[in-house]
Amino acid sequence: MDFENINLTLSTSPHVHSPDNTRSIMLDVVIALLPAMLGSIFFFGFRALTVMAVSVAACVLFEYGYRRLMKKDTTIGDCSAIVTGILLAMVCPATIPYWAIIIGDFFAIIVVKQLFGGIGCNFLNPALAGRAFLFSYPVLMTTWPAVGASLKLIGSNVDAVTAATPLASLHQGMLPESSLLDCVIGNVGGSLGETSAILLLAGFIYLLVRKIISARIPVAYVATVAVLAFLFPRGNDRLLWTAYQVFSGGLLLGAIFMATDYATSPVTKWGQVIYGVACGLITFGIRYFGSYAEGVSYAILIMNIASSLLDKVGVPRRFGYVKQKKEAE
Repeated sequence: MDFENINLTLSTSPHVHSPDNTRSIMLDVVIALLPAMLGSIFFFGFRALTVMAVSVAACVLFEYGYRRLMKKDTTIGDCSAIVTGILLAMVCPATIPYWAIIIGDFFAIIVVKQLFGGIGCNFLNPALAGRAFLFSYPVLMTTWPAVGASLKLIGSNVDAVTAATPLASLHQGMLPESSLLDCVIGNVGGSLGETSAILLLAGFIYLLVRKIISARIPVAYVATVAVLAFLFPRGNDRLLWTAYQVFSGGLLLGAIFMATDYATSPVTKWGQVIYGVACGLITFGIRYFGSYAEGVSYAILIMNIASSLLDKVGVPRRFGYVKQKKEAE
């Protein structure tokens, strides 16, 4: 054989290619978020739209500016900054000032994402980290407008539109005054993206059909909170208490769109299950014993840090590997 005339093509992994790329995946996430985005505009008015638009624009500009300043390839075309901007806006109230959401966008994009190498290198979910940073302004982040209140596009008359959220009543050990149906369809106060459970579930189904995410993390997460809520109803009706715990607050939003983030969640099957269960345990603990009514964002951020450790669980056996038999004593 004449080896000198053989042309070999050498390339790095991956050697199995897929039609999906970062841009297509992020666009699918945006499509999955559309029902909840439209729902937030319906319930909170055009103020919700402007908050999301400002957040997306700031994230894109911060990422573009940083990459240009550092003389790196521009990555805004992968649409990940758009997803971060939408998600950060959706975990904030409609009354948040524009300057505050821009500060959160800066922290999410520059500090959490770009300083660690960009998309795929961050060890925390950028949107949730930005939200946690914004709690430097606790009043702004815990002032919830009533559904249907008239909010100004520039500024907001916060004192006239504040309303208690269902999760605030649950935190005090009482069932909310809002009906369970209102919680399911989103006719309650809260952040932009946590109100309508049915719209979030519609996005979840879309992501499953498109095979963008698996059901392991969201199901394990929500099921853990549901089981614990059923076991510890605080003297309330078990079924109602459990349903309110599942459909109130940011549980579904976090479990579907944030806990499943590729860069900050485990890749092994059992690692994902344990990750979801642990998120549920921490969320339940904060809701029941913490001074703050909601624990979803902090639960996911804590488990983001442990994600790499959980990847050691359930690692598949290498092809051709034969386990050596223990010698008899």
